[in-house]
Amino acid sequence: QLQASGGGLVQAGDSLRLSCATSGRTFSGYVLVWFRQAPEKERELVAGITWSGGSTFYAESVKGRFTISRDKAQNAVYLQMNSLKPEDTAVYYCGAGLVQATNPRQYDYWGQGTQVTVSS
Repeated sequence: QLQASGGGLVQAGDSLRLSCATSGRTFSGYVLVWFRQAPEKERELVAGITWSGGSTFYAESVKGRFTISRDKAQNAVYLQMNSLKPEDTAVYYCGAGLVQATNPRQYDYWGQGTQVTVSS
């Protein structure tokens, strides 16, 4: 129901755009999010957007560099990542839930991850 794509290997300072395709149900009323998980670290919230109203929120570490958006016609959510840093290296997951939360357990749907590797 959620399928993430767009990861890759880039150099520091480069950009990437992640996509999360939704299918199988409507996500009206849901919050769509991107989390990431680096090796031996917990999954952390990166950004989120309300499907209906388009309100956004970001982790402090990515504010000003990452932009989350959604396209209702395409049933997709995007994460534009600019000025990438080595510390952004992680597996990125898209998720959906009924509440805005930093705890990944609060989200009901998850896509498979997509690897983002930023070399210095």
